Amino acid sequence: MSGQRILVVDDEPQILRALRATLRGAGYTVDAAATAGEALASAAAHPPEAVILDLVLPDGNGTEVCRELRTWSDAPVIVLSAVGEERQKIAALDAGADDYVTKPFSVDELLARLRAVLRRRAPAQEPVLELGDLRIDVPERTVTVRGERVKLSPHEFDLLRVLAQNQGKLLTHRMLLREVWGPAYQVEAHYLHVYISHLRKKIEPDPTSPRYLLTEPGAGYRLVDPDARER
Repeated sequence: MSGQRILVVDDEPQILRALRATLRGAGYTVDAAATAGEALASAAAHPPEAVILDLVLPDGNGTEVCRELRTWSDAPVIVLSAVGEERQKIAALDAGADDYVTKPFSVDELLARLRAVLRRRAPAQEPVLELGDLRIDVPERTVTVRGERVKLSPHEFDLLRVLAQNQGKLLTHRMLLREVWGPAYQVEAHYLHVYISHLRKKIEPDPTSPRYLLTEPGAGYRLVDPDARER
């Protein structure tokens, strides 16, 4: 971790100062920007390993910055959103952001999410994905839980595969619908909820208290390794 470069983008000086001090104290190298223009210029001149990005900026918004970054950078992006910015938050996630933290936020939570996105910077492309007792064989399109084969429909398998290949990352409803049903999908979000419910019944020890397939209310879903979750 030591020395990894993090770009922090926020137009509130006190937040910028606090984040700079916190991240430097945790061993990161920190670049700071207060506008969308400064953020893109800094990222181009000194490519960061990750970006912490406020959604509301004086010369634009975080969604636009994220969309521009995604044309030439794979650095993970954590967006900072205030309560009431639900629509902007979802738009940023759909534009390629990896996660979000809602203001006011806990420093420990932000650092934990930063560590998580940095671990995931190189997405898992292994033919076999394992999370706890869950094993997904991508080429064979088979799934086992605690060594027992689980029968999934083609769409259920593809949904689980996309989530597993983005382990820990929040995927919005729109992203999952696009990845599983295609860019011209005509499937509504409630249809996705049905598939998630079916998956939970098949892979979770207790579907009413999920350990693998977690819901982010109003945003989407993420698949996690229950043995590796940071408390």
